[in-house]
Amino acid sequence: MSDIYDVILQGGSVVNHDGVSERDIGIRDGRIAALGDLGQADAGERIDCRGLTVLPGVIDTQVHFREPGAEHKEDLETGSLAAIMGGVTAVFEMPNTSPQTVNREALEDKLARARGRMHCDHAFYIGGTHENIGDLAELEQLPGCAGVKVFVGSSTGSLLVEDDGNIAAILRNIRRRAAFHAEDEPRLRERAGLRESGRPQSHPVWRDETAALLATQRLIRLATAAGKRIHILHVSTAEEMALLAQHKDVASVEVTPHHLTLTADGYDRLGTRIQMNPPVRDARHRKGLWAGVDNGVADILGSDHAPHTLEEKAKAYPDSPSGMTGVQTLVPIMLDHVNAGRMSIERFVDMTSHGPARLFQIANKGRIAAGYDADFTIVDMRRSETISDGWIASRAGWTPYDGITVCGWPVGTIVRGRQVMWDGELVSPGTGEPVRFLETLQPG
Repeated sequence: MSDIYDVILQGGSVVNHDGVSERDIGIRDGRIAALGDLGQADAGERIDCRGLTVLPGVIDTQVHFREPGAEHKEDLETGSLAAIMGGVTAVFEMPNTSPQTVNREALEDKLARARGRMHCDHAFYIGGTHENIGDLAELEQLPGCAGVKVFVGSSTGSLLVEDDGNIAAILRNIRRRAAFHAEDEPRLRERAGLRESGRPQSHPVWRDETAALLATQRLIRLATAAGKRIHILHVSTAEEMALLAQHKDVASVEVTPHHLTLTADGYDRLGTRIQMNPPVRDARHRKGLWAGVDNGVADILGSDHAPHTLEEKAKAYPDSPSGMTGVQTLVPIMLDHVNAGRMSIERFVDMTSHGPARLFQIANKGRIAAGYDADFTIVDMRRSETISDGWIASRAGWTPYDGITVCGWPVGTIVRGRQVMWDGELVSPGTGEPVRFLETLQPG
């Protein structure tokens, strides 16, 4: 085959499965065709990456883009714009929309809404409920489905499945890895009186570490009995991380940038803007989460991007909703941790590209290797920027990191060989496609 490429990324420091080294990347038909010195090759376009670091495309496996039902705070277009502005090339979106994503029709509706509007690649979770247990085996195999998501706590209506019997039934009826929000609903009900009006500082008192640990213990026990894989979302406590280290045969682990960065001291300054479920906790738990990153118990990073308007967040606690923006700040916040020596760039790539591809069996993504989708997050590791509300592309328009200066910045986002963001500008809109999974490949 002649050395002719559609695009060549030239001179970047490439981070992939065999380390970090300066090399060119040749792209043909939306996929990686070659790595190495391509200075003599022909290309329709060359992108100068000298002085920049080229990462496999960052995959954020937990976002809430609010469409349909709450488009006043986010939709698939604005949420995916925030993603690519932050260097994220693919997202998994959650089912707690209105209507909830709990059947074929709702999933196909989201996929149709995404077509031509979402700027990054995408997949959608099916919510596990009491009513659809018997359908999950079929639903999780549908194109564009990221798998099954179950709320053991912190949800309402049919999306809340808190009893062991129905959780066990869900696990029996599925084959893929299921994702869980793990907080114990009975304990949350018992402790609801500990919420203090106007004091978001009481949020982690109400939703304490025991509520999280109890739910995670139950899920491990049920998954072990069923012989099924589970994924514990947004782990927030040191105790859970220690427990999960003993059960890696069945459980994978997500941590979030906000739990790794913020602490409960922030409630005094930021109030409800850092109100999340599970909560931002004290420094002891943050230290325990970083220990899980260091020793490999934590598998992946997810933003849990869950936007609300500032007007909604301004309501007096506990009437204020839990959630914050996060998809756009995931890369710069974590690169700042890399530059501070808290993690290596290789570990960051493992948690944002290799890890998601491995856990969820994503087809052709997560590595810089020949034959893989040409998805890249291009960053300037030496660039310092101050994060601001004005930079946030989410319709919500704010971030808890407003005014925070970081070192390490996303300068380019490439999805399947197409440059979609460069230096803060939208280059090519609406090119996202559904993510494909090895466990659900459709006949060609």
